[in-house]
Amino acid sequence: MSERRGEGAPTRRRGAALENAITDAAWDVLVEHGYNGFTYEAITARAGTSKPVLYRRWPQREDLLIATLSRYWRPLGIPDTGSLRHDALTLLRTVNAERDRTVILLRIQLADYFRETGTTFQDLRSRLHPTDQQPPFVTLVDRAIKRGELTDVPRSDRVVNLPFDLVRHDMLMAMGAVPDEAIVDIVDTVWLPLLGLSPRGAHAGN
Repeated sequence: MSERRGEGAPTRRRGAALENAITDAAWDVLVEHGYNGFTYEAITARAGTSKPVLYRRWPQREDLLIATLSRYWRPLGIPDTGSLRHDALTLLRTVNAERDRTVILLRIQLADYFRETGTTFQDLRSRLHPTDQQPPFVTLVDRAIKRGELTDVPRSDRVVNLPFDLVRHDMLMAMGAVPDEAIVDIVDTVWLPLLGLSPRGAHAGN
């Protein structure tokens, strides 16, 4: 497996360059053909390599799938604006801008994977993220408590993570990005009151 650059001699891809080329090809195959078409034959043809090269690195197809998704599903940066409302809006807008296509892709193109493995989208997310990393909205709420913005009382995970769950639901229903006014409504009308924080008191522009 070689590449020719300009007038120089062919160069062989190795290490990270080779693995990146393979996972790039694997991502393209997944997007175009879904999990059923996510085969070593299709990926090696797209990447210009051989099946033994893939099997040495990823003995099982699921191993290659996780490696591919890990490249394209990186943890989002968690904002720290000093305001829980602004943190939540910033994070949700980032999710909306950067994750809408990926969330829809994973739900649709991986439907056969979930059926075949008996796993869920939540199980997949857990594999793609470090086990010691808490959900972003847990971090936002913890910071708000430390700032004295929220009272330190027990809150269920469902309540704390509700904004992301609602935005993801709206993405899937609309098959695309969520209108910004819906994001503001989720934070101001639904989430902040559930946390015991008045939207009026927390509201200082968008």
